[in-house]
Amino acid sequence: MSLPQNLVTIHPYFKLHPGKQEESEAIMADFIAKTRTESARLFYEFTVNGDEVFCREGYVGGEGVLAHLENVGEVLGRMLTISDLLRLEFHGPAEEIDKLRGPLGHLNPAWFVLKAGIER
Repeated sequence: MSLPQNLVTIHPYFKLHPGKQEESEAIMADFIAKTRTESARLFYEFTVNGDEVFCREGYVGGEGVLAHLENVGEVLGRMLTISDLLRLEFHGPAEEIDKLRGPLGHLNPAWFVLKAGIER
């Protein structure tokens, strides 16, 4: 897969409350249905380790991230009623990460700025 130079990825880790696995699967399906419609989405998938849920997701630029979060806001709210957000990371080029710092700073994420890699 060829990825754009302005790729931004989001890495949220959720810890499910006891007995919420089945409900989380329905919410993951809702996340996928809403995200499927987004033109800036490059990849989107969930992996699960016991009661921990991880979403691996990538978007074209900071604008793609912001559009995604606006699109899935209601579903994310439901997920946060059955889980705790353990960690939230954003990864990408400095100019794209800077677009997110203001609107998403209240979430207290870890900001990872791209420094080196293989050119595409």
